Amino acid sequence: MNTQGISTLSTDASRNVLESLHTGLHLNGQWSESASGERFEIVNPATEEVITTVANGNAADARRAIEAAGAAQAQWAKSAPRFRSEILRRAYELIMARQDQLALLMTTEMGKPLAEARGEVAYAAEFFRWFSEEAVRIGGNQTTTGDGANRILVSKEPVGPCVLITPWNFPLAMGTRKIGPAIAAGCTMVLKPASLTPLSSLALVDILIEAGLPDGVLNVVTTKDPGAVVGAWLGSGIARKLSFTGSTAVGVNLLEQAAQHVMRTSMELGGNAPLIVFGDADLEVAVDGAVAAKMRNMGEACTAANRIFVHSSLAEEFSDKLAQRLGALVVGDGAADGTDVGPLVEPKALDKVESLVADAVAKGARVLCGGNRPEGAGYFYAPTVLAGVSPDAQMMHQEIFGPVAAVVSFETEDEVVALANDTPWGLAGYLFTQDLDRAFRVGEALQVGMVGLNTGIVSNPAAPFGGVKASGLGREGGTTGIEEFLETKYMSMPRR
Repeated sequence: MNTQGISTLSTDASRNVLESLHTGLHLNGQWSESASGERFEIVNPATEEVITTVANGNAADARRAIEAAGAAQAQWAKSAPRFRSEILRRAYELIMARQDQLALLMTTEMGKPLAEARGEVAYAAEFFRWFSEEAVRIGGNQTTTGDGANRILVSKEPVGPCVLITPWNFPLAMGTRKIGPAIAAGCTMVLKPASLTPLSSLALVDILIEAGLPDGVLNVVTTKDPGAVVGAWLGSGIARKLSFTGSTAVGVNLLEQAAQHVMRTSMELGGNAPLIVFGDADLEVAVDGAVAAKMRNMGEACTAANRIFVHSSLAEEFSDKLAQRLGALVVGDGAADGTDVGPLVEPKALDKVESLVADAVAKGARVLCGGNRPEGAGYFYAPTVLAGVSPDAQMMHQEIFGPVAAVVSFETEDEVVALANDTPWGLAGYLFTQDLDRAFRVGEALQVGMVGLNTGIVSNPAAPFGGVKASGLGREGGTTGIEEFLETKYMSMPRR
C-alpha cells in the first residue's frame, strides 16, 4: 500500500465552496431553519474535522415540505413539457460549468478522490440532460376495441408528489437520477438526502433554482431523524410515489409503510455482485475490469464486485496481478493530488471492513496485499486482496462496502453460476470470457438486473439501472426511468 500525507481541506477553494452553500431546509421556494432550530455536524472523513453544520429537520418541517409539494402539483403537472425540458437542460449546463466546485464539495463531505468526484459530477449532470430529452417524448396511443365499437385513448400523467430518499455514496448522481425523471414527468418532490452527505444535494437545489424550477416543486429536508421525516411524508396521504436507494433492510420497512397508502415504489437496494473470470478470459482485461468493479468509490458501491470467482487455471496469476494493481494505489485525502483511494465514509464502515477481513483470514484466506488500516486521522483502509476465501466467510454473504477483493477459484461453469446465484441479492454481475456462446449463456443464467460483459462498469444514464430479488423494484435511467413517475390513463369513446 502507498500512503501520502493527509492534507486538510482548509484551502481557500474549499472555504469558498462551503461559505457560498445554503445549509438550511428548502421549503416552498425558501431557505429556512428547522422548526426546532437544531443543526447537526458534517464531518470530513479524511481528517475527522467538522466542516459545517446543516439544519436538522423534524416531522413538522416534513409536513410543511409535503404540503408545499401537494399544493404545487396541479399547476406543475399542467406545465409544458418543453418548459420542464429546458429547466433540466439549463441545470445540466450549470452543473458542468461548476464541475470543479461540486467535485471539491463532494470530496470534502464523503472522501472520494477529486478525479472520481469530477466523474460523478459529469455522470450526475448527464441524468438531467437525458431526462430533458425524455420530457418532450412522453407519449400515448390510440387503438380500437376488437369489436370495433369503441376507441381506446391511452395517455400518461404524472403520478403526483414523490418522496425521494438518496444514499451517501453517490450524493449528487443519486439525486439527479431521481429528480431528473420526476421533473420531466411533471411531479413535485420532497427529498431527504443522507445525513452523512447532504451538501451535494443542497448545492443541487441552488442550481435548479437558478435554472428556473418553480417554488414548491422540489422541497428538501435534511435530518438526523429520518424515521420521523419520512414517516410524516408516507403517512400524509399527499405523497403518491416513493423512490429509495439504500439498504434492503430499510427498503423493506419503507415498503411496509408505503403499502398503507398503496403508493407507487421504486427501490434500489443492496447488492452482492459476483465477478466471474473464465479460463479463456483475456487476463489483462479481466484485471482491469475487476479493479474498476471493485474500487469505484473505495468499494462503497452497491454494484461493487463483492465475490470474485476465477477459474482455477487463472486464479493464482489473476490474484497476483490484482494484488499488484491494488497494492500500488495511493491512499490519502481525496483532495490531495495523486490520491487513488480515499477514506471510508464513517468509523462504523471502517470497523465493518476490518471485522470482515479478520473473519475471512481466520477461516483460511491469504492476504496478498493490504489487510490493515493506516495509522493517523481519517477512516482509511488499505486496498486489500484476499485469496482462497472460504465459502462460509462472512464477506461472501454480505456487502463488503470497502476496498477488499475476495477471490475464490472454481472449476466448472455450472458450479460458478450456482455460486454466483447463491445470494438473496441480484443487482449486478460481471463476467469475463472470449466465448460468445458462453457470454450469452451465463449472462442469461445470472439472477441479476445488470450484467457487465468484459467490463467492470455497468452504470450509464441511458441504461435501465436496477436489480431483482432483494436488490429492488423498478428501474432508474434509460427510456424506462421516466415510466416510474407516470400513470397510465385509458379513455374509452364510442365510435360514431
